[in-house]
Amino acid sequence: MAPVSGGEATRRLLPFALMVFLGYLTVGLPLAVLPVEVHDVLGFGPVTVGWVMAVQSITTLLTRQFGGMVTDTRGPRPAVLAGTLLCAAASLVYGASVWARCPPAPALALLIAGRAVLGLGESLLITGVLAWAIGTVGPRYAGRAMVWVGIAMFGAIGIGGPLGTALMRMGGFGQVALAASILPLLACAQAAGMPPVAPHHGRRLAFFRVVGLIWPYGVSLALSTVGFGTMFAFLGLDYAARGWPGAPFGLTAFGIAYIAARLVFGGLPDRLGGRRVAVATIPLQTAGLVVLWLAPSPWIALAGCAIVGAGYSLTFPALGVEAARHVPPQNRGAAMGAYVAFVDIGLGLTGPLAGAVAGRFGYPAAFLFAAGASAWALISVLRLPAAQMVGHPET
Repeated sequence: MAPVSGGEATRRLLPFALMVFLGYLTVGLPLAVLPVEVHDVLGFGPVTVGWVMAVQSITTLLTRQFGGMVTDTRGPRPAVLAGTLLCAAASLVYGASVWARCPPAPALALLIAGRAVLGLGESLLITGVLAWAIGTVGPRYAGRAMVWVGIAMFGAIGIGGPLGTALMRMGGFGQVALAASILPLLACAQAAGMPPVAPHHGRRLAFFRVVGLIWPYGVSLALSTVGFGTMFAFLGLDYAARGWPGAPFGLTAFGIAYIAARLVFGGLPDRLGGRRVAVATIPLQTAGLVVLWLAPSPWIALAGCAIVGAGYSLTFPALGVEAARHVPPQNRGAAMGAYVAFVDIGLGLTGPLAGAVAGRFGYPAAFLFAAGASAWALISVLRLPAAQMVGHPET
């Protein structure tokens, strides 16, 4: 593939960002209201809330290998098409918990089933889009591809939080589920009209061999993911317990800061190397979580959410560009699936562990727990050999 300029690479990546944004609104719309539905409407406790939120990540983790295999053998576009359709189906399962007027236990079972279907859909969607985008612009701009995919993901989360809350107020959780089932179909239609990228031929490494090549970067990513996972799962309940208004805007503040940091500093991982970037961003995220732990008012907590967003923003591409360059092109889908699986590990552990901390010590303590995980992530990054954390070669 002929090299492209930075501006041309960005132009080619924008349709992928829109595709992810539409598909990921299935995650963003219910994010602020699902814990409330489980806790306040169905009457379950914070540990159950944590497990419900974790099911998606656990399922995504278990299906990353499948998503990478589909992407590498069938091509990224079939993976994305299947992923968007599954995301739409997951939201219909959510809606069934309301539309069928189920008692609390069956309704909870349907919500858990919907989270599981969404986990598989997200696995196929994000793995496919990442491989498709990198295949379109070339490995030289792998970091930029991850930046734009992340902007779309967290833009959907930032907008989806207040939008889902507004829909819940207008028509209940069923209205949220209906909206979340339609938007991925628009992403599916867009993907169907975009030119595909053919799978790479050649000998493919076994999936767990790929995991072995990238695991040092993935462990640091998993630990840093605990912070925003805790914030997403328990911010709304923390606000409600304190009698504070405006919890959905915490997700918006996170999303705005996340996107702003990527737009301004998104080229740094490709230019400076991941270790130098992550050593700066992970402490910032840790500071934001400490602010959330100590926040005396909703406005201070809102600032903490923004600091977490700015800090977490570049950690994913900073470590991801290095993970991607450690595997051959024919294993790019598996590498992206394995790398993103560490996000799932972080989120999967977050729900039950942070839920247990919140249940015993109160919701603010969950943010202190997450700050400790972020500090551990920084130690892990500092222990990575600097020689491995260099920028991509010009390819």
